[in-house]
Amino acid sequence: MAFEYNHKLFSPEHEQFRETVRRFIANELEPNIDKWLEEDGVPRSFWLKAASAGLLGVSTPEEYGGPGGDFLHRVVISQEIGYSIAGASMAALWEADQLSEQLMDHGTEEQKRTWLPRMARGETRFAFAVTEPNTGSDVAAIRTMAVRDGDDYVINGSKTYISGVSSADALLLGCKTKADAGNKGISVIIVEADRPGVRRGRKLKKMGMNAADTGEFFFENVRVPVSNRFGDENNGFKVFMSALNRDRFLWSIISHAAASRAFNLTVDFVKNRKAFGQTIFDFQNTQFRLAEIKTELAVGRAFLDECLRSYLDSGKFDSLKSAMAKMWLPEMEGRIIDQCVQLHGGAGYMDEYPISRLYTAARLHRIFAGTAEIMRVTVARSI
Repeated sequence: MAFEYNHKLFSPEHEQFRETVRRFIANELEPNIDKWLEEDGVPRSFWLKAASAGLLGVSTPEEYGGPGGDFLHRVVISQEIGYSIAGASMAALWEADQLSEQLMDHGTEEQKRTWLPRMARGETRFAFAVTEPNTGSDVAAIRTMAVRDGDDYVINGSKTYISGVSSADALLLGCKTKADAGNKGISVIIVEADRPGVRRGRKLKKMGMNAADTGEFFFENVRVPVSNRFGDENNGFKVFMSALNRDRFLWSIISHAAASRAFNLTVDFVKNRKAFGQTIFDFQNTQFRLAEIKTELAVGRAFLDECLRSYLDSGKFDSLKSAMAKMWLPEMEGRIIDQCVQLHGGAGYMDEYPISRLYTAARLHRIFAGTAEIMRVTVARSI
């Protein structure tokens, strides 16, 4: 069974691009994912191949070395990564484009021309470094400090839960540049990972997504020129927030695609596995469960289509709809995949069955890019 989506929203060029993404995932990602899971990371060669296929920085304009795609190209990548079993172990292509878009939105002209072509060629990887051991969703409480010293910032602090800890060449680092000012004292600074005083910490063991290397960074008297600042000083919180609606929508798409893959895998499984002289699908309980899942997927897809149409009409994301999507779609995904594991029986708990990887990856989606609880706060404020 194929992944269902609204073809009317995509042009023939987008559909051709979808086939390119699918071929790349089938040829370069899925055959290697087990090896990368054992190694807790993805090799540099993968990024170079993705760049050659035109899949990195897909919405970066040609003048900055990118393919010059639009947001619908980003949607296609999110859908196909979400639907792939390999996507349950890494979200690499999605993360790469997220950071390219941040640079396009907020970088200086010099920063764009320095970094975007390297990112599109797969030569440079950025990591987004905001979370700290005692902050989580409370970005205003970060403690990493960047103190102005002439034409430099001197940075001290630490970050954790950072994707790409072993492979990042540079960081978009969230720092306090004005103490005790809450979210009005935060700045974002580009920090090259090979600068003196930058130290990579340990890789952290996770319950899933283990091909995405996640870990810690430490900063001790790291000197960075003021020209590396990303946006205005003390305006970093707005930089973070400006991309959140887009990120929340795209993670909702990934959740829906992953739940769709879980459903299709489960339908195939129950129609072929027998128990008590009949297939598992022949039991009315199984049919009713699958009917409920199919309906939830249709409802979720309809709301995502509405969010996407709203963006295409206005050129901006509705913050309320993005929060509603990020609250509901990952929780829907969790409900669906939990039921799919149950319908697999004991096989669903075995790592050799793809449903188990989808299950552990789904748990992250309710946390990443804004927890379900934060989304509820956002939605409640509109009432």
